[in-house]
Amino acid sequence: MSDQMTQLLELIGSPLNLLFPPAHAHPFSFISPEVMNFAPIILVFLLMYFLILRPQSKKAKQHRDMLEALRRGDRVLTAGGIIGTVSKIENNQEIQVEIAENVRVRVAKATITQVLAKTEPLKAQSPEGDSIHTSASDETKKSPAKKSAASRKKTSKST
Repeated sequence: MSDQMTQLLELIGSPLNLLFPPAHAHPFSFISPEVMNFAPIILVFLLMYFLILRPQSKKAKQHRDMLEALRRGDRVLTAGGIIGTVSKIENNQEIQVEIAENVRVRVAKATITQVLAKTEPLKAQSPEGDSIHTSASDETKKSPAKKSAASRKKTSKST
């Protein structure tokens, strides 16, 4: 019986080899162990890109698009907390914001953090020659301060 047992053990291997097979080197591995040591570092960089860098660049692009779309009449909020209406776009870096009646300040365009109310653009003139306003609120919001000097003279002479 012992001869049969030894033959059986030789065929199967030792019982420990069944539970814990011996480690063999894989000579035809596609990825070397040196490269596998850098895999966690690469995964951390990919994770940082998708969780931090990519959303930040999307937000910066949205802010840039918002600043490019600014136009006269938009209500804006500056980084300093000032709320006003865009009265004039000076150049690519500066705009003029009216914060109170007849009080205008020049601010850097980059300090605009949010557009609170967007005005609709004026359309071209109609075939009848009347200018068409797409926003009815433009006519109702006109104040005496926004009248031209010639129209103020006419109203003062008539009174």
